[in-house]
Amino acid sequence: MTESELNKAIAPASYALNILAGKWNLKILAVLCSYNDIRYNELKRKVYGITGTMLNQSLKDLIEYGIVQRVQYNEVPSRVEYSLTRAGLELNPIFEQLLLWGENQLEKSKS
Repeated sequence: MTESELNKAIAPASYALNILAGKWNLKILAVLCSYNDIRYNELKRKVYGITGTMLNQSLKDLIEYGIVQRVQYNEVPSRVEYSLTRAGLELNPIFEQLLLWGENQLEKSKS
């Protein structure tokens, strides 16, 4: 297999890993997997240590990727909720497998 063929073959995996590789993206997605919808301040409290600027940027990126959706309600006071899109929900079984794999690797490294 040539380098070009290899790059083409792994391009989808590279794309997916780039989405998840953001410093806060995995933590944000893990919280969103646990909630149907969540308001900004609650999400910020659940993602320990994240700044407002980083949360805003990470959410914008995840929205652009089509993983997270933002719904703004026209109420007073205004209300904004975030949730996973259908594509985001497809990550749940992948996260579960990744967690199992990580747990197994941690156990092996302790031996």
